[in-house]
This record gives sequence, structure tokens and C-alpha cells, in this order.
Amino acid sequence: MGLMDDAKDALDATGKKIGRAVDDAKERIEDKSDEAKADAKVKHAEAERDATEAKNDFKSALRDDN
Repeated sequence: MGLMDDAKDALDATGKKIGRAVDDAKERIEDKSDEAKADAKVKHAEAERDATEAKNDFKSALRDDN
């Protein structure tokens, strides 16, 4: 029975290792997703800032023409 117990323990350890690897991969994917979302928010904020700047410059130019 010693051989069967050893095989059972080896399979159990392998299963746990695979489970940890899957959890780690899932966590890395979630981290990358969060990073991409944050980058998108920054780019959106920068685009809004640039649009507001352009609008204000345009309004200023219109005022200067009068």
C-alpha cells in the first residue's frame, strides 16, 4: 500500500501545484486588465484636456478678432 499512498500524495501535490499556477495566471491577467483600464482612463482624460484646451484657444482667438 505504500506505493499507492505515494502515488496518491504525488497526484495530490500535482493537483495543488496546478491549482496555484492557474490562480497565479488568473491574477496576472486581472492585473494586466486593471492596468489597461487605468491607461485607457489616462488617455481619455488627456484627450478631454486637449479638447478643452483647443476649445478655449478657439474661443480666445474669436474674442481677439472682435
